[in-house]
Amino acid sequence: MNLPFFSKATYGGRLFWYILPVACILWITLFFLQEPSQIISIVVTTSYAPAVTSTTNSSSNIGESAVRSGNYSSIRSIYVDIDDRSSNSSIRSVQGNIHTRNSNSSIRSVQGNIGIRNSSSNNSSEVGITAAVAVPESQQPPPTIQLPPDQCSGRYVYVHDLPRRFNEDLLKDCRTLSSWTDMCLFTSNAGLGPRLGKSGGVFSGSGCWYATNQFALDVIFYNRMKQYACLTNDSSQASAVFVPFFAGLDVGRYLWGHKASARDSASLDLVRWLRSRPEWEVMGGRDHFFVAGRILWDFRRLSDSDSDWGNKLLLLPEVKNMSVLVLETSPWNDNVFSIPYPTYFHPSKDGHVSGWQKRMRRTKRPWLFSFVGAPRPSQNESIRGRLIEQCRGSRRCSLLDCSSNYGDCHSPGGVIGAFQSSSFCLQPPGDSYTRKSAFDAMVAGCVPVFFHPGSAYEQYRWHLPGNHRSYSVLIPEEEVREGKVSIEERLGRIPEREVRAMREEVIKMIPRLVYANPKARETSTVKDAFEVALEGVIERVDRLRKEMRSGEVPAAPKTTEEPV
Repeated sequence: MNLPFFSKATYGGRLFWYILPVACILWITLFFLQEPSQIISIVVTTSYAPAVTSTTNSSSNIGESAVRSGNYSSIRSIYVDIDDRSSNSSIRSVQGNIHTRNSNSSIRSVQGNIGIRNSSSNNSSEVGITAAVAVPESQQPPPTIQLPPDQCSGRYVYVHDLPRRFNEDLLKDCRTLSSWTDMCLFTSNAGLGPRLGKSGGVFSGSGCWYATNQFALDVIFYNRMKQYACLTNDSSQASAVFVPFFAGLDVGRYLWGHKASARDSASLDLVRWLRSRPEWEVMGGRDHFFVAGRILWDFRRLSDSDSDWGNKLLLLPEVKNMSVLVLETSPWNDNVFSIPYPTYFHPSKDGHVSGWQKRMRRTKRPWLFSFVGAPRPSQNESIRGRLIEQCRGSRRCSLLDCSSNYGDCHSPGGVIGAFQSSSFCLQPPGDSYTRKSAFDAMVAGCVPVFFHPGSAYEQYRWHLPGNHRSYSVLIPEEEVREGKVSIEERLGRIPEREVRAMREEVIKMIPRLVYANPKARETSTVKDAFEVALEGVIERVDRLRKEMRSGEVPAAPKTTEEPV
């Protein structure tokens, strides 16, 4: 081929044109024959589809890569593995974009990470960079449904379906429950009794006040349990098992003028029925509990003599395994727990409680102390007579003598009115150490004055503070009996700031001392006396269950032929 410019070219120019085609041939030959020095493998890992792998050839820069097998939903991580076959190579930088192209879907860009691993060098390194990753919109992962945490976990209660003779039938025969009290009236309204009016402005206008009988707790607790949010039909899921036996109403029918066998009959039938149930076998009754709405001594007859008081419910071996809730207990029964007497106040919602608390903080209290009660002349050890004498002799005491004003003492308005107007309320023992009056007084914002530790400090450990001085005053009854103390002088020496602090503590305690209305209970953030008691039972059962598993407590015993 005759090129016109070739003949005119210099010697060097001609040499260039000779060498150029040879160099091109050699370069092309070496390009196709040489062993690649670096092979970069990009591994794309997805959460919902197999990993997609693409391989390309490069020395230091990654160009635009197309991941063409687009059946993936979201890219979590990308790793670039570099097989470096030269011993002295190094990575300076890696940059690039990764896209997916799918003609049937739209593209949404998300952020991902690329990790670079130098796999052949002894001093392997890893470099992380950020890349934009395109994900088909139509292939996004389905939304994850997050189930809310189980609010009832560890709080489930299973309720035995007892034969009606143990509960509901007692209410049908309510006229037999007491010889001198109309228990049909007092077991109405789910056990709250008849609703009260404002009673001269003593009560708030919230409709939360009822003429509640002190022995109606069986019915109140039963109806609160029916509204409990964490009931279950699966006993294996339950943290505790409730036995809806109206133990207090049952024994109350037979306390006067009946044989011991009549008082024991329902209790013996109950334990026989429980022993026949598979739920009993799990822990031998240690996860069972029931309410006996009277004091412990009504259920602890030590002999079979008809002249002895009460029945022997709490002495039955099966019942000793259970948790029992009563109005008053003793230090010698570790499975029996006292819970508050029912008061006249049964709020339906949190606002009723907070509103009453505010009112009690603002209430003026013209009397230093008050006493509502009657003397006990037949009880030689009683100090009530002396307290009445001191109150009558003091210009700073309000007295409601129930021996002469019986009607006023049974009028909730008269009782609560006396407590509202006093800073301190005297709470001496009566027929037993404890009194419903103590809880009525605290609901009225009145600081209780006790004369025996058994009236409160050895009771109600779930409901009352451990620091007894923070909410009450203790005057030993021996000092009163021996005439060594002036109630007015003792209480008058307490600084006003301490009185206010004790009153505030009492008012703060009100929510956990009252039983909410079971018929109109809304979702509440405040625990009432029922919920506090139930929490205490569940904690005890949990502890017993752990002790059984560890061998600290014997395994559930086999049931016996006879309960006693």
